[in-house]
Amino acid sequence: MDLFSNFVLLFTESAPFLLLGMFIAGVINHWIPRAWVQKTLGGNSSIVTAALIGAPLPLCSCSVIPVAIGIRRSGASKASTASFLVATPETGVDSIGITYALMGPIMAIARPIAAIASALVAGFFVLWFGRQDNVLENEPQAKPTSSCCQKTSVAPSTIFEKTKAVFIFGYGQLLRDFMLWFLVGIFFAALVTTLVPEGFLTQYAQGIWAMLVVVLISIPMYVCATASTPIAVGLLLSGITPGAALVFMLTGPATNIATLMVIKNELGKRELGLYLFAIISSALIAGLILDVLFEQFDWQMQISQGEHSDMVGVLYQGCALVLAGLIVYQLQKMLIPKFFKTSSV
Repeated sequence: MDLFSNFVLLFTESAPFLLLGMFIAGVINHWIPRAWVQKTLGGNSSIVTAALIGAPLPLCSCSVIPVAIGIRRSGASKASTASFLVATPETGVDSIGITYALMGPIMAIARPIAAIASALVAGFFVLWFGRQDNVLENEPQAKPTSSCCQKTSVAPSTIFEKTKAVFIFGYGQLLRDFMLWFLVGIFFAALVTTLVPEGFLTQYAQGIWAMLVVVLISIPMYVCATASTPIAVGLLLSGITPGAALVFMLTGPATNIATLMVIKNELGKRELGLYLFAIISSALIAGLILDVLFEQFDWQMQISQGEHSDMVGVLYQGCALVLAGLIVYQLQKMLIPKFFKTSSV
């Protein structure tokens, strides 16, 4: 029962952000010229641009997925997409504010710097060691497979048609592409939340071992940058170092199962490995550097015991019902044709 409750809670918390992300992806796909996206995010220097654009955006680990798919399919390079996928969920104007409120100015400054550095490392790793970039290789995934979505293949001209196309793309085709991995990610996050004891990290409170344990726990988790902050405060109060807390705030929002599977599908297996290695290594280095700085300059944490609400109010519940309805609708559209096809054989 705890597993089911945690699944429902995480689904409800994610729903409004995911709906927002799908809408933004639809806007990018139909309102922003493909040539502009290719020019801005298609070259080598776009890695830096993508990190700087993504860092302040208040998009969490769930809402960034459809947005990243949208910019990728609009012409962004693999490297800039990876950079955007790291910088956006790891930090944002909202998470920086709550970091300052709960942890003080040092962590509020360290967090976005480490996030941007991590994004740059991921982007350049994909650029240098990934397979040759070819934006057109993802085109087949973007082609509509059902009659209701075939209208997206014809460029809409009027404002009404463009607006309609935004919803068809964002809440139809795009949702179908990643919804199963989203549900898998939510399940694994609920599993970790249910099975990992609250005081588990206290026995690994210091040094690199605490950071490695944090990495292992955070990879399957589904937590946004804002929600990760009070969790990190709790970990600090239980005895881990500021560096280990920073590692959690970097790896938690950027390495959930759903994001990793989307990277595998959109960018490739090699790029997924490079993405993971870049995030983990840069987070560990940032954590170790922060601990050294705290010790060297005798800095003190300014911890406030804040509380991140369960976010299950009327708005969140309504969004969860809408998202669940959309998923069920898309599932039946996928399964019914297959069922009738099998029955007719």
